[in-house]
Amino acid sequence: MIIAIDGPAASGKGTLAKRLAAHYGLRHLDTGVIYRAVAHALLQAGADLKDEATAVKAARTLDPETFGNPDLKTHEVGTAASIVSAIPAVRAALVEFQREFAAKPPGAVLDGRDIGTVICPAAEVKIFVVADPQVRAHRRTLEARLRGEAADEAAILADILARDERDQNRAVAPLKPAKDAYLLDNSNLDIEGGVRAAIDIVEAVRAGRQRA
Repeated sequence: MIIAIDGPAASGKGTLAKRLAAHYGLRHLDTGVIYRAVAHALLQAGADLKDEATAVKAARTLDPETFGNPDLKTHEVGTAASIVSAIPAVRAALVEFQREFAAKPPGAVLDGRDIGTVICPAAEVKIFVVADPQVRAHRRTLEARLRGEAADEAAILADILARDERDQNRAVAPLKPAKDAYLLDNSNLDIEGGVRAAIDIVEAVRAGRQRA
């Protein structure tokens, strides 16, 4: 079984995807980490984030062992990743990695921004997770402060809105729900509530297929 979890940053989809993977005994891939790793490599090298050749080289030489680097979670890297991910050649270089991960038994839960529309359009279950931008900004601010970083909630909100605009209007793989995706509004749900809602969606889809 492949479960595609999409949605904007800080909507809670990452934690939800991990919990779903654990619940169903599936592997989990946070595809945003892949783009963050590319962005981090460019930042470390002092390269222009829009330098296509350098970005593609970084995408093709990624080491999965680096995906757990806490530096990838910083606000700076997140903003850079949104810019890097808009480069079509970078996205093309990373598509196969994601598809191969999803195809290995017993299946996987992938979370990102184009899983149900581009990476795994045939996924058995597609969930598009949303949350109010102000809620997302507050969550991101708390996360940053827990890491000991200075965080301006108003600035983070402005950045989230800019990233949404950029991701929704990019030419390649824009952020949008798949036609057969289920919408899950996470604005007023805690982690447990979001997980329960997602499991309910998965079970409803499975039950429908069994009846069919």
